[in-house]
Amino acid sequence: MQSGNVQVGHQATALLDIEELSAELGCSKRHIYRLVQLGRMPKPVRLGALVRFRRVEIAAWLAQGCPAIVDFDSPGNARSADAGQ
Repeated sequence: MQSGNVQVGHQATALLDIEELSAELGCSKRHIYRLVQLGRMPKPVRLGALVRFRRVEIAAWLAQGCPAIVDFDSPGNARSADAGQ
């Protein structure tokens, strides 16, 4: 997996669908769902029947070396806010 492909930019959408994420990470959609199920990747957001991944969260996860979610400091969560104090 390459972290250079999933970047937050002014042109980038805030949410990625599974096909976009699969293409950017270079792995199958099924592999992404397995990683989520195993707690190895940030969970998607559900918008009715739609499933989307937060681009900023995926970029942060990649920048941290793809840690298990237990060890992941997601942007905007309480652990991230406490770490700055």
